[in-house]
Amino acid sequence: MRFGFPIGLFLLLFIDGSISQVFSRQMFNAPSVMVSHLVVLWLVCGVLFEENMAMPLVKWAAVIGAVFDLYYTGIFGVYIFVFPLVVYLTRQLVSYISPNFLSGLLIYFIDITIVEALSFVASRAVHMTSMSGSSFLVNTLGPTLAFNLAMFVILYFPIRWVYNWLK
Repeated sequence: MRFGFPIGLFLLLFIDGSISQVFSRQMFNAPSVMVSHLVVLWLVCGVLFEENMAMPLVKWAAVIGAVFDLYYTGIFGVYIFVFPLVVYLTRQLVSYISPNFLSGLLIYFIDITIVEALSFVASRAVHMTSMSGSSFLVNTLGPTLAFNLAMFVILYFPIRWVYNWLK
């Protein structure tokens, strides 16, 4: 797990970019935008499946956040803060809710909402977007949630198998 987790994390980082590149006409068709967040899925599954293993998820989340910022966005510091926040929030939620498929789906829904909302607020703060909040909710957050929740449903059990295999 010490080597498998970071390899999976970086692999999904590049798969995120590949999905965005290959399906750019479908995902970024104005006015709607769908953003793939498979990195967040891997981090959330890391918390859901870590059980008795002590993995340094917050450190890996910060590292992948820095790489994500440098590689994909023009704002350094958004995802380096947001990804560790997602891990922390997910750990807090898992302490109250027993992790299973449906609770994981709910937690992932909350995490994607937070990731997109904080990214939007940061973009508004540095004037990278002039989109209104209601337009963001309808044209970005809704389609992004739909895409990522579908990816969660498709990838949950294969990722669980990979985590169990790596243990």
